[in-house]
Amino acid sequence: MTAPTVGMIGIVILFTFIGLGMPIGFAMGLVGFAGFAFLVNFDAAIVRTGVTTYHLATNYAIGTVPLFLFMAHILFSAGIGKDLFDFAAKWIGRRRGGLAMATIGASAGFASVNASSLAATATMGLIALPEMRKHNYSLPLASGSVVAGGTIGSLIPPSGMFIIYGILTETSIGRLFSAGIIPGILLALFYMIAIGIWCRLDPAAGPRGPQYSWREKLLSFTQIGEVVVLFVLVMGGIIGGWFTATEAGAIGAAGAILIALVRRRLSFENLKMAIYSTLKTTGMIFGILFGAMVFNSFVTATTIPMKVVDLVATGDFSPMVVLLLILLIYFFLGMILDASAMMTLTVPLFFPIVTSLGFDAILFGVLVVRMTEIALITPPVGMNVYVLSGIAKDIPLTTMFRGAAPFVVADVLHVTALILFPSLVLWLAYL
Repeated sequence: MTAPTVGMIGIVILFTFIGLGMPIGFAMGLVGFAGFAFLVNFDAAIVRTGVTTYHLATNYAIGTVPLFLFMAHILFSAGIGKDLFDFAAKWIGRRRGGLAMATIGASAGFASVNASSLAATATMGLIALPEMRKHNYSLPLASGSVVAGGTIGSLIPPSGMFIIYGILTETSIGRLFSAGIIPGILLALFYMIAIGIWCRLDPAAGPRGPQYSWREKLLSFTQIGEVVVLFVLVMGGIIGGWFTATEAGAIGAAGAILIALVRRRLSFENLKMAIYSTLKTTGMIFGILFGAMVFNSFVTATTIPMKVVDLVATGDFSPMVVLLLILLIYFFLGMILDASAMMTLTVPLFFPIVTSLGFDAILFGVLVVRMTEIALITPPVGMNVYVLSGIAKDIPLTTMFRGAAPFVVADVLHVTALILFPSLVLWLAYL
């Protein structure tokens, strides 16, 4: 039996395990270990697994994960999500669809201090959705803007998905963070334009919100000033080369504690819950990464990536066509896999292909994160939709997915813009 055949059998077994409900990290580790042992030998598999996991555990960059997660949990307990929504609602809520646009703006702001799309969706679902329902927004628009806004969470740094991609491909996490800023802001604008078009076609879907005075608008800056300063400090330090992404995470976590203390919103219970949530999420991410690295060793041993690279190199395929086909695969995989599973399973296979064709690793990382985020609002998996469904149990899933559809169109246009104008991604990364 040839090595590529063993690799294909291993991939089928892996998908079977995942379909049966086995944790993704454990499934990848088990299949990767068994497959490597079959192709080489058992002793080599033991050594390879030990070396791989030790290398990952002692990787300086992996410290970024718990630090930024802790910052996010502390700021969440300090009520930053509500402050951001109140700020956005006062400035643009008076427009038709303004509260939905404010939800997108608040989600983008929350993304700057939060590494999780699911957390952003849950936060806005608790804060923004009741406000939109109170002002008689249509349920598709209200729910669609919440779940779509959550997808910005993995694009604007700090991003958990960028951290995973950076570790899997040994790409600079700091540069990935820098690269996500402009695309993240642009995505928020695309979503707001989609809401504007929606409300022009159906004005009743997004009635105007309350009117606020200029004094109230200007005073609202005091609600978010500390968060803006913290984001500028953290990201400015990374872009300027003052400190690494891991050091930025430490500064962000310390800044979050200081903000929460100044606001008198850091109780002992909140601190304990933030630590518990950070450890729980970190453990899950580390488990996935450990399994992914073991599985990567197996995939490399199967020679499948090299075979595919040779096929592309000898075939009459345009690099752009190959990239578009890979992104299309991501779109369809998103219908059956969650974001983290999709990234850890596919990046080891696609990354050498894309880089061999001359595409920048940073650009591909942003595109991969974009495609995994689109998967969060497309059926049947659509994790953001299921998170919101757990909060708003009276809104049918079909209504939420219908509301997310116009935002998926905006996503496709956004990805197209990033491919056509890669400088949108690369300018800050290589500044």
